[in-house]
Amino acid sequence: MKDRISIVVMVDAVGALSDRTLHNGNLSLVDDSSAGSRHQGTPDLVTVVVPGQVVQWTPIHVDVQTPVEIQAIEFLSGATVSPPADQTVPPYPVEPGTVPAPAAVPGTGADATDSNGHENYDLLVWEGIVPYDMTPGVPYRYRLSLKLHEGPNSVLHIDSPALLRV
Repeated sequence: MKDRISIVVMVDAVGALSDRTLHNGNLSLVDDSSAGSRHQGTPDLVTVVVPGQVVQWTPIHVDVQTPVEIQAIEFLSGATVSPPADQTVPPYPVEPGTVPAPAAVPGTGADATDSNGHENYDLLVWEGIVPYDMTPGVPYRYRLSLKLHEGPNSVLHIDSPALLRV
């Protein structure tokens, strides 16, 4: 098994804002797990993972004029997993190549969409490490909250994706 699994979060921001939902074909989740993830290309992606693997979520907008960023990733299974004593959790999304966080944490850092008029290829990603105490065979659903542009109705979320330990 690979040490890292990437989940690409592709969003039709214009469609999602118009429909006020991430359903209706406005969100597509795909991963590169070699262990047989289910529902690739849908909002119902179930990513197959093993303990200790790094999971990395990367948002990509299909409309070049409407930025998308991950606002939060919250696991819905109940208990949270504390980080190991020798690791710290950054209070913001991390950029590729930095120390992975033991859990996905809410974003309070730099805006990945702010390019000051220049193309910005430095995508911010969210990372987390699959904990060893996940029950095998049980899908751990998470709420994926996405910020689409600006405004009072710009944050939409979906509760259907999951991680599944094998």
